[in-house]
Amino acid sequence: SNKREHVRTKLRADVKLSHPEVGDLNLHTGDISDGGAYILAEGNSLPPIGETVSVQVQGMGGGDAPIVKMKVVRLDNDGVGLAFVKED
Repeated sequence: SNKREHVRTKLRADVKLSHPEVGDLNLHTGDISDGGAYILAEGNSLPPIGETVSVQVQGMGGGDAPIVKMKVVRLDNDGVGLAFVKED
């Protein structure tokens, strides 16, 4: 059974993923939900599970989008699953 807490929406958005080990990568989302997002690796090496990354949606218009902290929760051959980190 494939029960997910959040409904996923196929959404291709340009994002900048930042992490000390990989620098700033311009990538794309595969899908997004209220709980997180799946980012396509597109051949880039990505941080390991448990690491926190900064993600910023690009090209929204009207100034820069907020930078959000996300945690790597899943890695596979195509990309990385990220969960939003709840800020205190």
